[in-house]
Amino acid sequence: MTHGSRDALRALALQHLSPEIAEKWVGLLRPGVRLEAAGGSDDGVGRLGGLPSLPVDVEWPVWDGRGPLSFVASIDCGRLPTAALDIDLPAAGTLLFFYFDGQLDDGEALVLAENRESWAGARVLYVATDEEVAERGTPARLKPYPAVPLAARVEMTATEPWHPSVRAAFAPGAPLGNRYDHPVCSQEFLDALWEFDDEVGHQIGGHAHSVQNPVEIEIAEAVLDGEVPWDDPRLSEEAGNWVLLTQFDSEHAADMMWGDAGALYWLIRPEDLAERRFERAMFTWQCS
Repeated sequence: MTHGSRDALRALALQHLSPEIAEKWVGLLRPGVRLEAAGGSDDGVGRLGGLPSLPVDVEWPVWDGRGPLSFVASIDCGRLPTAALDIDLPAAGTLLFFYFDGQLDDGEALVLAENRESWAGARVLYVATDEEVAERGTPARLKPYPAVPLAARVEMTATEPWHPSVRAAFAPGAPLGNRYDHPVCSQEFLDALWEFDDEVGHQIGGHAHSVQNPVEIEIAEAVLDGEVPWDDPRLSEEAGNWVLLTQFDSEHAADMMWGDAGALYWLIRPEDLAERRFERAMFTWQCS
């Protein structure tokens, strides 16, 4: 929902919340790596678009029956400030992100978290440093996105007060995904947060900046096959099992537009991240 320095976010909270509530809220902030187009003197940590370097024995990701996925981004884990994060990213190697973006069918087939048959339309590949790789050309009929080098900075991230983690801290009995009667849900505080920062942006780790309801709830619903109502504690418990791996916003410089100025999200369970089981990452996207 919001990102910035811890001191700036604490000062903002103290303007609208009691000192006790403000400090409790600040304690729920999480560090994330914000990714932005790199300037000439910036150290690059990856890029949007361009062409990927894949292991020589790995085929270009394909959604069977639909076609090849488009290459979205490459992130060099060895250049990320991973020690500053609270998720267990690899210290080296490269993460590659692919997505079936509708180029081949004019957007007919959508990749949706709630549709298991579409899950093959988004993929994360981890390439270890000792693997032999080669740059691959884009499959026929796919147009590659323009390459945009990315630089990184660590910032603290805040999430919506109706996110399961914040709800559990301030109003554990409140309905999941809805506002509740508490100062952190006051319109004054919410307006201040949006005025402080309303940019989704590109990010590794931290709290996701969801365009709609928290993406963790969306993933939990999908994992539970949409059979658990929002007032069932199992949904909240499952939502708490997922952390943001990365989000990629729409980006003019890379000619990327996800729906109506939306964003792509990949989430993963911490235990799968620790075991480098990136094939278990879950994908969703949201737009306004």
